[in-house]
Amino acid sequence: MPKEPDQREFIQSLERGLAVILAFSDHHPSLTLSRCAELTGLSRPTVRRVLLTLQHLGYVRSEGRSFALTPRVLALGYAYLSSLNLPVIAQPWMEELVAETREACSLSTLDDTDIVYVTRVATHRRPSVALATGTRLPAHATAMGHVLLADLPKGELDHYLARAELAPLTARTVRTPEELLHRLDAARAQGWAVVEQELEEGLRSVAAPVRGADGRVIAALGMSASVASADEETMRERFAPMLVRAAAEISERLGADFSPCRHPERGADDETMTIREDS
Repeated sequence: MPKEPDQREFIQSLERGLAVILAFSDHHPSLTLSRCAELTGLSRPTVRRVLLTLQHLGYVRSEGRSFALTPRVLALGYAYLSSLNLPVIAQPWMEELVAETREACSLSTLDDTDIVYVTRVATHRRPSVALATGTRLPAHATAMGHVLLADLPKGELDHYLARAELAPLTARTVRTPEELLHRLDAARAQGWAVVEQELEEGLRSVAAPVRGADGRVIAALGMSASVASADEETMRERFAPMLVRAAAEISERLGADFSPCRHPERGADDETMTIREDS
């Protein structure tokens, strides 16, 4: 049983700040002072000071009489993600995917309106675009971005749509919020996403979600291929099930409690890749 903290070393204002941040959720994406005080058990003046401080630091934004979290709060989660050493956990499955498909495999997270590459296992073929850890790409034009956006609570997704520039990178790129929402609905329903030459002409990609212990999507596992090396059927019927299974295995290593997803058009016994038994 954890010991009670020494009151001389206990920072009550930090406790209150964390309590206010944790009061926000998918059920409460925005809160008024009164509602936040009710949820945290703190007084209205205390909640007001905490929220104004968080707003000054960029973790909260005001929406009229309400407040909502900003994507900067994700930095707190990234600290936890780093402590898990996610790239090391994912590496064996990524290497296996590359060995079986001969296509590059990447792991990314969402930062503001972009995806950020956490790690990447490349092939010997020279890619048309140099991609490395830290590379940022617009979320709306990537399969990994669609997977990550599809898991956002409505309030966060609305905020993303309000500030994202859906720039047309190719003739096929999603251009309107309505079209993007339709694509996110499809990704959410099937458990993976595919993008056809929307980031770059001649390049198609597919991605699946990696979940943390709380079941929320914390990263996306993705593969890309040229139209010459993999047709659309290969991406959907072969690569997508492989990614879903690998992402599920990585998620389980991170503490997520769910069974590997089934491909919507294949049976559970139709295994496309060998799952590693070692961790």
